[in-house]
Amino acid sequence: MTQDAPRRPGRRQAMALGAGLLTAGALPARAIPAADVQPPRYALERGARLRVLRPAKFIDPDEAIFNENTKRFTDRTGIEVRVDYVNWPDMPVQVAVAYNTGQGADVVIGFGADPHLYADKVADMTDLAEYLGAKYGGWFDLAQVYGKKFRTNQWLGLPMGGTTSPVVYRRSWVKEAGFDRIPNDLGQFLELCRGLKRIGRPCGFALSHAPGDAPAYANWLLWSHGASLTDEEGKVTLDTPQTARALDYARAMQETMVAGTMSWNGASNNRAFVAGEIGLTQNGVSIYYSAKTSSDPAQNAVAADTEHAEMPYGAATKAPETALTLNAMVPRYTRVPNAAKEYLRFMMEAEQYDRWLTGCLGYWSQPLKSYAESAVWSSDPKLAVYKDAMDTPFYEGYRGPISAAAGAVLENWVVVDMFARVATGQQRPADSMREAQRAAQRWYRG
Repeated sequence: MTQDAPRRPGRRQAMALGAGLLTAGALPARAIPAADVQPPRYALERGARLRVLRPAKFIDPDEAIFNENTKRFTDRTGIEVRVDYVNWPDMPVQVAVAYNTGQGADVVIGFGADPHLYADKVADMTDLAEYLGAKYGGWFDLAQVYGKKFRTNQWLGLPMGGTTSPVVYRRSWVKEAGFDRIPNDLGQFLELCRGLKRIGRPCGFALSHAPGDAPAYANWLLWSHGASLTDEEGKVTLDTPQTARALDYARAMQETMVAGTMSWNGASNNRAFVAGEIGLTQNGVSIYYSAKTSSDPAQNAVAADTEHAEMPYGAATKAPETALTLNAMVPRYTRVPNAAKEYLRFMMEAEQYDRWLTGCLGYWSQPLKSYAESAVWSSDPKLAVYKDAMDTPFYEGYRGPISAAAGAVLENWVVVDMFARVATGQQRPADSMREAQRAAQRWYRG
């Protein structure tokens, strides 16, 4: 789910991007924003210039349309903006350097829990978040979890979108393995994966240090078995019978997979899927997008045979998936906080936002409810599973508070490594579980 090396749009991709821009902004009447909601009035600093730091693209329109919208802001305000795109694995370091040195970008667009890691170093975003929520139908649950300081109405960050990780699979191969659809039962899902391996079309899930992909799979294993990192008060709860069952299941799943998943990076499952090396994985819309817009007829055939489905629920009552969320912050060190907030307001308004959402085929699904009515979600039925990416109770650090500890556990791969040790036979479930419990407790006690 993380990004490949940058590449220029091909002819088919450029055509798809153009089509997206033609339909963008065409929200249906019931999604027209409230006209009587007035935006915050920011006194723009004289001579302001902005530098924006954000994760690099994974699909071409993400960056192309983001840059076009940024230019529209410059044309409208006269404020020059430089956007620096950073590889996903390098983002935590870049964000930490900016906040710990007190200098750097004026707008930092990090991931989910980042504002909570630097809560005392970010500007208050409440006025802007409340305006956007009032105008665009309110914020989805995940946006509120990541945006607000725990158990308050103070906004530390401004979530801009999230990419979720449902099942991505080859319809014909799943049928050959004996299933007409993706089963919602964990036992049946395991049997499906065994069947795919039997016909030479194995599944593939990352338990490496692949940003996005590996935490998505590890969290699904945890949540689908009724386990969680913490309880509601933030007490670490990894050492439980539910986690033990999840670890046993992970070991069984690993036996069904293609070789090499323990060394995968964020692009590996994309490449393996489009190359026909695997028949099922967990990913954002990028696999389908790249195959659908490719100039290679063989890739178009892959897209035609590709389907998406929710990951099996197991013990959960809703799909046990979260969304890797872009979360914008304005650092307190910036000398141009008003210009920075005005830039974010502009980028989140319908005229700009729907162009970006639609051009990316919903890769960064909307945090604001009105944008769920965007034309992109009716443009292709295969995208439907991504529509409600941020309408979920699950998040990094579930079920406890979003805090610096939750972010640190994620960045230090505590949960991923717990599963990887068992899946590779390095440790028994009980030992790996206790090691992860101790590691997580160090952060939550710190």
